[in-house]
Amino acid sequence: MTLRASAAAAVLAATALLGLAPRAAAAAPEPQPQAATAENRAAAAQAATAPDTLATLSRFFAREGRVAAAAAQPRIEGEAIPVNHLSPDFVAGRAGASVARLEFLASKAVSSDGQQAALWTARTKTGWQVVNIATGDDEFRYARLGAAKLPGGTVFREPQIDAWYVAGGDRVLPLDEDAVRAVGAAGTTLGAYRARVVGAYGDKLPGSPYAGRGAAGGFAEPEGSDSGPGTAPGVLPAGAGAGVLALAGAGVLLRRSRRRAAP
Repeated sequence: MTLRASAAAAVLAATALLGLAPRAAAAAPEPQPQAATAENRAAAAQAATAPDTLATLSRFFAREGRVAAAAAQPRIEGEAIPVNHLSPDFVAGRAGASVARLEFLASKAVSSDGQQAALWTARTKTGWQVVNIATGDDEFRYARLGAAKLPGGTVFREPQIDAWYVAGGDRVLPLDEDAVRAVGAAGTTLGAYRARVVGAYGDKLPGSPYAGRGAAGGFAEPEGSDSGPGTAPGVLPAGAGAGVLALAGAGVLLRRSRRRAAP
């Protein structure tokens, strides 16, 4: 079975497990907005707090038996935040391309026993929908770390190696151990970072012969890596206990690692 077929099977199995709408897994990719406007945040919040979403969250938090679904009482804390990923246009060297692009909005969900999860919301052809549930608080924690380290910078994730950065001006600074391994503790210049990602992914972009062979649809996952590649329609589970929805809007293939970096 190909990676693409395996991803589709994983998505369908997970949607059945969590009782999610089948159309979420089958929805065609939809371009995401360039910015998280107030209107987009409001639409994401509405999707995250919908009764069906909260019911799904109850089952999600109960999946390992730590709390009963009826007692999970999930709640959404704070407003939806933008989550950016390394941009294929930046890797391709397109003029004016920024290092990252908006991939989805994330809302923090918390259960009655303290479990946390990120609800990913994306724009689909039928409107804003929750397209993935991921354990932990990575999106929110790295947003805080990035704002503290480089105020006004753009926090983004390089999903191929599960690395988080903040970029501003001509600098790209690491926010976790994976990013430190990639660019060093002091960070690097934007030009040097581009050279690195071009070398790593430049021949694996959508439309490349690599992508044409159906190998993850573009960005590749290094052999034996714990984190997953981007630009394939579907989401793989992050290991035991991970919940999955089709990431229809952003079209990313991702496995959430359980590793945690020191703040």
